[in-house]
Parts: sequence; structure tokens; C-alpha cells
Amino acid sequence: KEDGSVVTWGNSQCGGDSSSVRDQLRGVQQIQATGGAFAAIRADGSAISWGDPSCGGDSLAVQDQLRNVLHIQATSDGAFAAIKEDGSVVTWGQPNCGGDSTWVQDQLRNVLHIQATADAFAAIKEDGSVVTWGNPHDGGDSSDVKDQLRNVL
Repeated sequence: KEDGSVVTWGNSQCGGDSSSVRDQLRGVQQIQATGGAFAAIRADGSAISWGDPSCGGDSLAVQDQLRNVLHIQATSDGAFAAIKEDGSVVTWGQPNCGGDSTWVQDQLRNVLHIQATADAFAAIKEDGSVVTWGNPHDGGDSSDVKDQLRNVL
């Protein structure tokens, strides 16, 4: 809404019931959704999620990292990726859908933009390179075309 508050409805298990985070849904600037959860960026740059925990609705494990967030992207099957002001990325949600970026975390620096498929993410970095993670069958493994993923705009 214009005042930054959020109204939710629908399946309560998939984010339609936001009563557990209602007090935190003030000053909301952006909302993204997976197939069963929502994530919001607040005016102070912090982020919160709610809905089905298996679809990214539980961000408690990374909550302390969700500060100075600029943008959030979501896979439709259950993971979120947040770009922070310093260009780093925080992920959570379904591990095989991109919620676990452990194996590429050291590459997720100076990120400008993230796009998502149903189960994977692709991050474009300042130097024009691309980092992918998530389900290999849905774009999470770009090793076969790594040499071609340079100077991407």
C-alpha cells in the first residue's frame, strides 16, 4: 500500500497469513514471491520473509545478514536471493532450487543483477561475468558455456 503496509490473503500456509510478521511489514518497498512464500524489503534495507518454510518463508538462518538489501529475486519453486549494497548475495529457501549458494558464495561479490528460473539463479557481476547456482537442469550449472559468459550486460 501507499503507506508501506502489506495486506495478505489466500492460502495461509503459502503466505496468505502474514500475522506472524505483521508488525514487521511496515515501510515495505519491494515484495517478491516463490510458489509458497513472500519476501519483502523494508525502507531501512532490512528484509523479512513469510509463508511455507520449505519455499523460502523462513529466513531466520540468514536474518542477521539481511541488512542493506537492494533487491530480492525469487525462483518460482522456493528460494530467494538478496543483493546487498556491497554487491554480496544472501540466499535462503529450498537448497536444490538455489537457496543454497555455498559452492559459489566466494564468487558472489560485486553482483549487479540476478535473474531466476523455476529452480536456479544467474547473477551478473560488475565485470560482466555470470555466476549460476541451483538445479543444474534448470540453469544452475553454466560450466559448459562459462567461456561465453563474459561481457554480459
